[in-house]
Amino acid sequence: MELDQKIGMLRDSLHNKKVIVAFSGGADSTLIAYIVKEVADNSLAVTVDNGVMSSECLEEAANIAKGIGIKHLIIKENLLENKSFSSNPTNRCYICRNMIYSRLEEILKDYKFDFIVDGTNITDLMEDRPGVQVNLEKKIKTPLIQAGLTSEEVREYLNNLKLEYHPSTTCLATRIPTGLEITPKRINRISYVENILLNITGLKKVRVRDHDGLAIIEVENLNKILNRGIIGYLDSEFKAVGFERVMLNIDEYKPSNNDLIVYKPCKDEKNKIMFEIELPYQISILDTCKSLAELGDVKCSENIGVAMLEAEGSNITIFKKGKIVARRVKDQKEAQELLIKILPFIRRIK
Repeated sequence: MELDQKIGMLRDSLHNKKVIVAFSGGADSTLIAYIVKEVADNSLAVTVDNGVMSSECLEEAANIAKGIGIKHLIIKENLLENKSFSSNPTNRCYICRNMIYSRLEEILKDYKFDFIVDGTNITDLMEDRPGVQVNLEKKIKTPLIQAGLTSEEVREYLNNLKLEYHPSTTCLATRIPTGLEITPKRINRISYVENILLNITGLKKVRVRDHDGLAIIEVENLNKILNRGIIGYLDSEFKAVGFERVMLNIDEYKPSNNDLIVYKPCKDEKNKIMFEIELPYQISILDTCKSLAELGDVKCSENIGVAMLEAEGSNITIFKKGKIVARRVKDQKEAQELLIKILPFIRRIK
């Protein structure tokens, strides 16, 4: 399906609705806010100041919403006061999103909107994002998924429109390894040194990982930082806010592979084309089978950990460990379109 067709589907799903947009100012929520402002009957973009976002992100979200012309509200919800989150368990993103969307549900009821939407897209379903489970539980609408839009397509459309968006809106808690407590001190010092890096390098994306006193710097262009004077300045600034050692990750950010699904030759069946992808999470075969039933004939074995779907003349095999294999497809494009159709029906193990 062409990009313009997908955008048309996105517009249709939001037309004449009363919509709350979970708004970060990133590419995905910016596209939704832009479309909502054009086609919805009433709209409100809501940004939650959760205590673990940089002040720059909040300012950018306000500026981007103003540029779009959508009504914008910032509400406070300090996650650092919640021990279940600040203890930094593996499901911290689930806890965070659950709290945020609970606040949005209150606004939904008070102001009588139709539903809440967020910017989860098809590409997100291929990443390890436990928070996506909250969308299902709270019935949060995901129009980008409904339209089959990937991260790359969202950015392409925004760039075509020359619409500004924040290139990185991940929360600062993601810089702290799970199991290590998320404290105001750690969040504040990460925010401080990342702002220094942004100002010195002029880059749009930087990261500082906080490994309990060890700072690991990640940048997308090492040449911006490999200068004796800059390194000396950074070392003193980092140590002034409590870091004991400072290290540089020499593996620069690389463009992600845009292929959603890759070709795997069949050794024993040379005339049959096969494509596959490995998701970074385990799949609930039982829940996935129930969900997939509306797409075609599904055969499941929970004991073996396999689900098989026959749809549109093709065969899709889904394995509990996360692998998805497409057979009897013409080419990579067809395999990719089929994957986009089934991903919203995949249910991960909670």
